[in-house]
Amino acid sequence: MAALPRLVCASLVVLVLWAGFCSAVCVEVPSETEAVQGKDMKLLCISCMKREEVTANTVVEWFYRPQEGGKDEPIYEYRKTNHEFPSRFSGRLQWNGSKDMQDVSITVVNVTLNDSGIYTCNITREFEFEIHRPLFTSSRLIHLTVVEEAGEDFTSVISEIMMYILLVFLTLWLLIEMVYCYRKVSKAEEAAQENATDYLAIPSENKENCAVPVEE
Repeated sequence: MAALPRLVCASLVVLVLWAGFCSAVCVEVPSETEAVQGKDMKLLCISCMKREEVTANTVVEWFYRPQEGGKDEPIYEYRKTNHEFPSRFSGRLQWNGSKDMQDVSITVVNVTLNDSGIYTCNITREFEFEIHRPLFTSSRLIHLTVVEEAGEDFTSVISEIMMYILLVFLTLWLLIEMVYCYRKVSKAEEAAQENATDYLAIPSENKENCAVPVEE
């Protein structure tokens, strides 16, 4: 029985870790806006749905417009199947969407300097409710700039430092919680042992008197 509180504490620690690091959450993160020539560039487009809205027919359309101006030209489409339109990107586009269609991103392979421009991601959802089928539309604009060489991004450096600080803080917090829980369990065990020792020290004739009389 003494090992039960320790097992409970260990289970609580595991649950905290699982809830903090394993729970799936949809976050609409903006896409990066700078690519390096010759590298692959993922154009991030995320449109979160509520849990009760997952059953929906989703259509995704990607457009490109040069920075110097012009009209939006279709370059990629997802309508139950993937379709790549003839364009300057022919053979260089890859679908990176998720199965639940909340992430509808694409990747441009072997980016060139001419790929700089404005990319538009249009999402159309037709929800399947019993009474009606409402439509929901949203758009994401990505102003992409392609550079010859990658420069040092001060923002990314700060983000990495903050991430390491957060990891250290979470580790210390978990250690403190585990030490506190261990000490609490140890004190409970010591109190139980003291009570057992005190009981054993009572003479046998007095132990019988300790019994609570039962009323008829």
